[in-house]
Amino acid sequence: MNEIIIDKEINSKLQILADAAKYDVACTSSGSDRRGKKGYLGNSVSCGICHTFASDGRCVSLLKILMTNCCVYDCKYCINRVSNDVPRATFTPDEICKVTTEFYKRNYIEGLFLSSGVLKNPTYTMEKMYETLFLLRNKYKFNGYIHVKVIPGVSEDILSAIGFLADRISVNLELPTAESLKKLAPNKNFQTIMKPMEQITGTIASNRLAIGKDARMERSGINRYLTNNIFNDSKRIETSSKLPSVVTKEKVNRKFAPAGQSTQMIIGATDETDFNLIKTTQYLYQTYDLKRVFYSAYIPLNEDSELPALGTAPPLLREHRLYQADWLLRYYGFQYNELLSEEKPFFNERIDPKCDWALRHLGDFPVEVQTASFDLLLRVPGVGPKSAMRIVNSRRYGRLDFSHLKKMGVVLKRAHYFITCNGKMMYNTPIEEQYITRQLIADSGKENWQVKHQNEDNRQMSLFEDFGVVG
Repeated sequence: MNEIIIDKEINSKLQILADAAKYDVACTSSGSDRRGKKGYLGNSVSCGICHTFASDGRCVSLLKILMTNCCVYDCKYCINRVSNDVPRATFTPDEICKVTTEFYKRNYIEGLFLSSGVLKNPTYTMEKMYETLFLLRNKYKFNGYIHVKVIPGVSEDILSAIGFLADRISVNLELPTAESLKKLAPNKNFQTIMKPMEQITGTIASNRLAIGKDARMERSGINRYLTNNIFNDSKRIETSSKLPSVVTKEKVNRKFAPAGQSTQMIIGATDETDFNLIKTTQYLYQTYDLKRVFYSAYIPLNEDSELPALGTAPPLLREHRLYQADWLLRYYGFQYNELLSEEKPFFNERIDPKCDWALRHLGDFPVEVQTASFDLLLRVPGVGPKSAMRIVNSRRYGRLDFSHLKKMGVVLKRAHYFITCNGKMMYNTPIEEQYITRQLIADSGKENWQVKHQNEDNRQMSLFEDFGVVG
């Protein structure tokens, strides 16, 4: 394997700042499709820029670094807070460009995920990040995927300029309530976080209209119309016929953040319920048309009376259930208050949220696959959008049996409790909550154990263990 020869000082910074970035959970498929261009380095593939995953499922094919881990803020949950005595480092824009292009040329990465601590103030920090992106796109001709974390409080001009250079922009909400944010992040507030979110949403929508597309972000294939069901008409994004000043005639052919915006919420640092979290999540999807909401199981790093004790296990299984619920909100037409309530504020961690919902609505089952509507099939555990569409299309030409359903992608080990085929169940299964619950828990036992123990030392894959980086 070819070694990457880089300056010793840059190597030292890379080790510090790559390690410091591992708690920022936002590595995902790009959602941005851009072909290679003559004279430019790289491209971006919408079907999934992230091809390599660590054992915990997090993507490692983006070079994920901080520009600096120096920070003037003192967020209690953050390892890089100003009051912590940790090694500090700061990249120059040109250093980030060199490292990114060197790793890209050797096919170690397919893009850049760039975040940062707050150096001096948000605007100064984001100016440096803008300079980095400008050099990367123009001087280094980098055409690959770039995801940038925006620091709340940044000036609108810098935020707008960055949007035309990045594929995805994200503003971290961090915590789902204003009370928790005030408690753990005294330098932040909801107003300064929501303001850039709102600006990004409006500019994306206006730019999309300017190039002849629908204002809302596109969702994939058969799920697109389902997404519309999630949003109330009263919550739809209003866009002015007059485009923001940043979207000039010269710029409308350049997409603004084509992969959309996302955010992250920390799970387990405060006492919010799953109900609070998914309620906030649905509000964010409705109001800001986010592409993704990420959930990060809190890893106790700092000793503080307001935080879980050091050594407390990260709530990985809870994080897993929230991601599954998030999928139901985005692509299955579920509402947050169908999944949980004030009376039942937490998911059953032993079974997935869709099974949990079905067990509380056994009166709606079993569903006859020969006659059930597409929407009703989507409510069946083990049936996804693709398999539901295949059922609807295939049954027009003949009767289906359970072997057909298996070939269509239906997960029968879950679905067979909730469906009939030509009036018959797969087994003589009683429609009884306790019995089905026991069976589903037993079937999920191995998966649940793997999720809870997937990353017991709480570390991400290191570039330095796998690639020949020398000084």
